[in-house]
Amino acid sequence: MSADDVVFLASPLTFDPSVVDIFLALSSGAQLLIIPSVIKKMPGRLARLLFKHHKTTVLQVTPTLLVRFGQHILKQEVLSSGSSLRVLALGGETCPSPALLRSWRHESNKTHIYNLYGITEVSCWACSYSIPESVLQCNDTTLSAVPLGTPLMDTMVEVRDEDGSIVTEGEGQVFIGGEGRVCLLDDEEAVIPGTMRATGDWVSVKDAQLCYLGRKDRLIKRHGKRVNLDSLQQLILSLPQVEACAVSLYEGSRLLAFVVAFTPAEQTAEHRGDPRSAAKHHQEETGGADGDLSRLILSRLSQVLPAHSVPDVLVLVPSLCLTPHGKVDMEALVKIYQRQRQSLESSRGDVSKLKQTLQSLWQETLGLPEDASVDEDSSFLSSGGDSLKALHLCEDILAAVGVTSPELLEAILDGTFSDVLRHVTRAALNTLFENSRSSLPKAKKRHTDAPSVAPAKRERQASAAAEETRAVRVLRRAGEVIEMKIRNPETHENLQGNALGGRDSGEKGGGDALGLSLSWSSDTGRCVDASPVILVQDRSDQTADEGQASVFIGSHSHRIQALDLTDGSLLWERVLGDRIEASAAVSHCGTLVVIGCYDGCVYFLCAASGKTRWMFETGDAVKSCPAVDPLTGLVIVGSHDGHVYALNPKVQQCVWRRHCGGGAVFSSPYLHTSLRQLYAASLGGHLLCLNPDSGEVLWSLCRDVPFFSSPNGSSGHVVIGSVDGNICCFSDTGKLVWQFLTKGPVFSSPCVTPDRQRVLCGSHDGHLYCLNCADGSLVWTFRTTGRVFSSPCVFDGSVVGRRGLLVALASTDGTVWILDGRDGRKLASLALPGELFSSPVVWGRSLVVGCRNDYVYCLQLAVKEETG
Repeated sequence: MSADDVVFLASPLTFDPSVVDIFLALSSGAQLLIIPSVIKKMPGRLARLLFKHHKTTVLQVTPTLLVRFGQHILKQEVLSSGSSLRVLALGGETCPSPALLRSWRHESNKTHIYNLYGITEVSCWACSYSIPESVLQCNDTTLSAVPLGTPLMDTMVEVRDEDGSIVTEGEGQVFIGGEGRVCLLDDEEAVIPGTMRATGDWVSVKDAQLCYLGRKDRLIKRHGKRVNLDSLQQLILSLPQVEACAVSLYEGSRLLAFVVAFTPAEQTAEHRGDPRSAAKHHQEETGGADGDLSRLILSRLSQVLPAHSVPDVLVLVPSLCLTPHGKVDMEALVKIYQRQRQSLESSRGDVSKLKQTLQSLWQETLGLPEDASVDEDSSFLSSGGDSLKALHLCEDILAAVGVTSPELLEAILDGTFSDVLRHVTRAALNTLFENSRSSLPKAKKRHTDAPSVAPAKRERQASAAAEETRAVRVLRRAGEVIEMKIRNPETHENLQGNALGGRDSGEKGGGDALGLSLSWSSDTGRCVDASPVILVQDRSDQTADEGQASVFIGSHSHRIQALDLTDGSLLWERVLGDRIEASAAVSHCGTLVVIGCYDGCVYFLCAASGKTRWMFETGDAVKSCPAVDPLTGLVIVGSHDGHVYALNPKVQQCVWRRHCGGGAVFSSPYLHTSLRQLYAASLGGHLLCLNPDSGEVLWSLCRDVPFFSSPNGSSGHVVIGSVDGNICCFSDTGKLVWQFLTKGPVFSSPCVTPDRQRVLCGSHDGHLYCLNCADGSLVWTFRTTGRVFSSPCVFDGSVVGRRGLLVALASTDGTVWILDGRDGRKLASLALPGELFSSPVVWGRSLVVGCRNDYVYCLQLAVKEETG
């Protein structure tokens, strides 16, 4: 230790390791870092404070507290290659296995990791073991458990069997003492020097090394057979699907295993090379929905354990509950199980009653009278709350609603009453939704085909069909449909248009309402802000309905997935260099998927296999969705470096680039093919009209407010939304034709109907507006239950037996809406368990949308017959 060290006071003052932290810092002149308890419950914030702001060098924690960071934060920050952490001391619980420690640690990390062992009865630590670098570097595979190590100064450690005899090889209980290691317990007034205290800990002794087996009271008999609950816990932890685990015996006979599932996004660095291995790993690690994952883990345990040791129930939890001392709070976990045993309907009640319940708890925590009103925009802290009251409110809400949510505390501290209500509602809906999803037929779930086989199969199909004429349709956000006819790989005849053109007859269908139901879902590992792209490929010997449809979508987990639209099975998956917010495009030959990434690169991937064909690097993150020129094949995309790039994938060159006058290019370029004009907008408020062949600026204008919305075309005009709340229409020469003012910023990109008579656009004010393209007059408006960030999708109602156009819409509160395109009347809605920034895309009866709860959802549209 030196004065340059920073010691984090991880333990509360009621836990004896805190004394070590305090005097370790004081005796060496080091800094002692003290952080409010409420921050310790927020792993992301805690990691930033420890390793980015204060450069902590010494960390003494329980393994359970360490696991709360999650594998991603552990590897990227705590035990990263450049981590400030010199010493990681783990104690108070069973030390994680060497394999688990290796999975948390970057291969270049230099942190020294110690296993500390001791009991309060002898004033804290008694043994220490420095884990060798050979073990942490995976060179030594002989060590399956971390030993307790050698006794500290003036400390004696013995292992005795149940008869009190010393054990030198075998199993027994640990006793600790020594001349100077004596504490007075309970009513003791004096203790004989050299007294040995029974620890209650059972160990195995081999070659003078002590390895922890578990607490003596955790060695139970079940069905007449011996079960070591701690050993069972360690075995479950060794499974690749499990990040953390706690095992308990309930009511004397029921064996419960509480499991924190491993997040697949945290394996991105390990699978950057081979998309097939990444996809295979993803399937093996997640097992699909929660029900599948539970069955997978129990099946694995049944293969290696006798029947009496297999848990009766596996309870998936977002994180292990902790005591104030950072150890597993088994009592709190059992309460979660008890709540989950109750009927979901009775335990959660009507979701509409949640607001009333939350308002009551809010008033009670803040000491407000019952008749006091709680404003939707009320902040808990500014209303008189503090971090301690926030903790109480968080616990009361979770207990009352019967859900688990580690993010709720952060929502209470940072958000408004409305934000907290939305968060709790989503948590309740999430549990209900997961149960309905687990009852879906097996064929409708992901992972039905082995991903290692699927890409090869797709490539063979593509090869066999290479010489045939095929029709290709690409469906993107804002209802855009691109149709192409391809003769062979070298010659492409392209037609751009909209498959819905001229279909709006203005007549309503019958009196039947519509229904939305879950068809399948796919876990991407992190939140999905990108919009899906659907590629439909028809060979000449097939009808349109027989064509193969694939969904391409990226997520914050760095992954882009290709999914079969029919059943959601994974066709291939790629892990790119950083997170993906951009929506994909398909090249004009129909064989490449083009997508931008936060690493500043534009990736050109084989649509059949996901293999990289070309990668172009811009100067900053790419969140823009590319536009594809059907005449030249150029792919035109914006970057946060402020430029628009025209890329030729055939020769793998940048043909031209144009700076857009200031500010990042967030939105997607729009190409008006007949006028040969390209429109691009920037966050600096610039709207440019470019020549798509040369990048020459034809005209430009600046409104001094950012453009997050993407431009779209209508009868020679261009329409775009603005942060100042206006939906603006400009002529092909840059003259303002009309503008319509909403009551909030407009991030939504306009969607133009096939007949070019109407434009639809959402606003932060929660409305979808349908405007007349000619003069901007309001045709109709629809009020959602959230804000509208994404773009609406117009599609043909005949797919569900209705005449005219239908509109699919997503609001940020997680609701998907289906509206009548003529008057905006609601026909159907479905609440998803997460925020929706992604724009829905519809093909046939399938609606696909990304969700911020990490999933991509496919919903099925159907006619719901009215009764009576």
